[in-house]
Amino acid sequence: MLKDNTGSKIPSINFKIQKNHQWINFSTEEIFNNKTVVVFALPGAYTPTCSSSHLPRYNELAPVLKANGVDEVVCVSVNDTFVMNAWSKDQEAENVLMIPDGSGEFTDAMGMLVNKNDIGFGSRSWRYSMLVKDGTIEKMFIEPEVEGDPFEVSDADTMLKYVNKDANIPDTATMFSRKGCPHCERAMALLSQHNIYVEQIELDSPVTSRSLRAVSGNSSTPQIFIGGKHIGGADELEKYLS
Repeated sequence: MLKDNTGSKIPSINFKIQKNHQWINFSTEEIFNNKTVVVFALPGAYTPTCSSSHLPRYNELAPVLKANGVDEVVCVSVNDTFVMNAWSKDQEAENVLMIPDGSGEFTDAMGMLVNKNDIGFGSRSWRYSMLVKDGTIEKMFIEPEVEGDPFEVSDADTMLKYVNKDANIPDTATMFSRKGCPHCERAMALLSQHNIYVEQIELDSPVTSRSLRAVSGNSSTPQIFIGGKHIGGADELEKYLS
């Protein structure tokens, strides 16, 4: 049975990290002491739920968490530093501190190391999240111990509601754009001014103007969607935001 460590101190561990082509030791004391830290742990980099939902949403909501008293948002996985660095770059997860627990030492000390030999993973982390204040765990959200890879309670939205149930969650937008498009640059500036998190998709193979026309009815750029609603181009965005 997995252990709920609420109220316990974070185990003292040194993580081996590759930074600027140099090996460094990064201790849990450096990460957690005198800080409020949100941690989410997952089974593996590049795996489906981790890449499509878990990491992207924490990266998206990290600025909101930080606006509500969190100093750092940390992702822990039983992967080596090269994998974690590459995954961070691939996911553009600039708002999340990626921690490689390559040997599983931290995860084991947390009581969250599980055997996933049945899918060829070996020992990996169970999926969970926690709020840590000055090295002490205030709250843990541990996924239920059922078959498969449950993802019900360790998500970013659940954590944000715990940190502040009245937190203001900004709109998110997706913008289809073309490289060098001045209207796209104007639209990006407008969205940034209104603190709207933007996923920018540049038209190129396999996303083409035909793809854009299929989803928006228009092949000109930019084409902007906010909260799933089609807004239109830069002029329409300006009207929408005003």
